[in-house]
Amino acid sequence: MNITSVEITGKTLTIEEVVAVAQNRAFVTPLGRETRERMEASQQWLHDAIRQKKQVFYGINTGFGSHANDVIDPDQAGQLSRNVILADVAGVGNPLPQEIVRAMMVIRANTISSGHSAVRPAVVEQLIAMLNKNVVPQVPEKGSLGASGDLVPLAHIAIVATCDAKGGGYSGKAWYKGELLTGEKAMEKAGIPRLKLIFKEGNSMINGTAFMAAAGCLAIDKCEKLVEHADIAAAMSLEAFTAISNAFHPDLHAASNQTGQINTAARLRTLLKGSQLIDANPRVQDAYSLRCIPQIIGPVKDTIAFARQYIENTLNASIDNPLVFPTGKDFHSVSGGNFHGEGLAFMMDFLSIAISEVANVSDRRSFALLTPELNNGLPSMLIKSNGINTGLMVAQYSGASLVSDNKTLAHPDSVDSIPTSANQEDHVSMGANGARHLLEIINNVTHVVAIEFLCAAQAIDFRENGKDRLGIGAAAAYSLIREKVHMYQNDHEMSPDIETLANLINGETIINQVNQALQTGENQ
Repeated sequence: MNITSVEITGKTLTIEEVVAVAQNRAFVTPLGRETRERMEASQQWLHDAIRQKKQVFYGINTGFGSHANDVIDPDQAGQLSRNVILADVAGVGNPLPQEIVRAMMVIRANTISSGHSAVRPAVVEQLIAMLNKNVVPQVPEKGSLGASGDLVPLAHIAIVATCDAKGGGYSGKAWYKGELLTGEKAMEKAGIPRLKLIFKEGNSMINGTAFMAAAGCLAIDKCEKLVEHADIAAAMSLEAFTAISNAFHPDLHAASNQTGQINTAARLRTLLKGSQLIDANPRVQDAYSLRCIPQIIGPVKDTIAFARQYIENTLNASIDNPLVFPTGKDFHSVSGGNFHGEGLAFMMDFLSIAISEVANVSDRRSFALLTPELNNGLPSMLIKSNGINTGLMVAQYSGASLVSDNKTLAHPDSVDSIPTSANQEDHVSMGANGARHLLEIINNVTHVVAIEFLCAAQAIDFRENGKDRLGIGAAAAYSLIREKVHMYQNDHEMSPDIETLANLINGETIINQVNQALQTGENQ
């Protein structure tokens, strides 16, 4: 699906659209009339209520956190909006990837567009302009508690987009046309005036879960593609092991009553269709890492599907504080805690645990392929035995180190909490830490699966006429891998080959070639 433009309505944003804007710079269309009118109506009501001093609104005509009981004059509300951004520019660490920052921007724009934030359309239009001109703020990776939303990373975006009440002021940094500039200079070169804020707008720009949601969208996209590649790598390994097909019999998996398991077994049967290596060496059964692939990878797919639904619901949620709601011809304001990221923190942890298992079982197959006692007649370390060559042994070392790294990274961040803001914020989700760890785990898993591709292709080459005896799907993957990485006749550096295969996984080349081969096979 090639998405070239995305409409912001506050109600319809999808994970695919976020990814398209983040990675492919899909164009974000101007706000539609209905969205603008909805935003203007709630904003006008709040404007009138503040000017008439009808009500005290948290964070609009009061201070924040422990200063919630300090009421301010309406004329100071604009400065309060800018000050809350300045006060939250406190991030540390390496910059986030630009694709995550762009995802945060489109998610935040969509959230505000619901109208419940009661801010001007100009706030959303500012973020849209920055996305379309590709002004990407530099955002440090650490500093969010994931509870009052992702205040710190969002503030590093807002500081570029806005200015002081009199103009100018600190602007952070931003990327524009390959240059890292001050935010002010980047916006000037892009022809986008920085925005002067009025009441509530500063809070609405930063009080939300956009970093966790952005990481979640990109993680879902990567995880879905990664498990597809894991299926293909597993199929190649099954071929290399001359595995027993009975473990994937449809009756066995139908009896499990588990969708992911049933689908994974079906996918493996399809990938292996026509194989002359499967069942070539009859025996009773294989090790768990072979015969239990559907029971291991199936639940991973179920977990990803569960997290997808939660994250996509969050994209179209109203989550800053307070929120404004229509009541007949009037409106009312409600102060609460929709910004709390506990749910997203759970999703980050669930995905981390689930996708780590993909690497765990993949590494077991790579290890077994290298081990004569386990690989059904293949040479030790998948290299010709002459005493000179070490073979692929140390590739599996690297994979093992990544698997072990994941065990630490996948420790659930959501079980942690540290009170902040004089105990106003006495429980926080730590979901932003979980998001960072999840993205690191996905990168680790990608390389572990790349190592399995490397080992499986090498093992197939040691089977007699192995490449000519593969099933349709495994053959298509093997053919593409061998275009990029040749069989090892002697020892040589492996890092470049592992990275080449990891890059293939990060793209969709293998998936597309395999699916095309399967479709051709069905039509013949």
